[in-house]
Amino acid sequence: MAPVVLLDIDGVLTVSWRALDGAVETVRWLEERQFEVRLLTNTSSVSRAEIADRLAAAGMPVAAEHIVTSVSAAARYLTETYPGVGCLVLNEGDLHDDLIGVDQVGADEAGVVLLGGAGPTIGYHELNQAFTLALAGAPLVALHRNYRFETSAGLALDMGAFLVGLEAASLTTATVVGKPAEAFFRAALDDLGADAGGAVMVGDDIESDVLGAQALGVTGVLVRTGKFRAGDLERREGRPDHVIDGIGDLPALLESLADPA
Repeated sequence: MAPVVLLDIDGVLTVSWRALDGAVETVRWLEERQFEVRLLTNTSSVSRAEIADRLAAAGMPVAAEHIVTSVSAAARYLTETYPGVGCLVLNEGDLHDDLIGVDQVGADEAGVVLLGGAGPTIGYHELNQAFTLALAGAPLVALHRNYRFETSAGLALDMGAFLVGLEAASLTTATVVGKPAEAFFRAALDDLGADAGGAVMVGDDIESDVLGAQALGVTGVLVRTGKFRAGDLERREGRPDHVIDGIGDLPALLESLADPA
């Protein structure tokens, strides 16, 4: 049986929604060999349907139901943990399509805060609203702890860089629902009826993608594309199981894992 393959999107398959070298061919290779594939992303700027449309336009048709996002994980967590509680959402982009069942309200009505992706519309005023609510006892929930993300113009700050300050200033700790949260990876595996030992996770973020998956027993593969920088392997605890130059090298790696001799 072919192993389950979990793929990050941004920095692995695409950058600014343009396919990276070897991405189209690798997705086609996985499909032809009937691998069970799920795309796992902390991207919150677009919905699952929009992600599927953009990937198709880049030459990689993927069903929307095969995309697992931190937003859908947040919707499940918030509706189960804080049912009926108004939520202040700070995110670059509209989350209504995938944040199903969550009552998005202003700061004056909110009892919980959801921190998504950073961007030009998230400034001091918005972050201070989250800080004030946290001081008053409102829980902080975060889609991820990513410090940075790759764009066509280079690296950009992500919400994780601001989350550190919010937690320190309010003396609270946010609950993270996307990568590297165990529940996020486990939800993808459960959807496939797969065990962690038979799965491979491919990502460009050594902490959120690779080490997070390896903590569950998933084989972690780090790509030297996207947000990857050479120093990532030197200054962090933990090592990926495998490192490849790019997604185009994944087929050869999978074949070697299937036939180690």
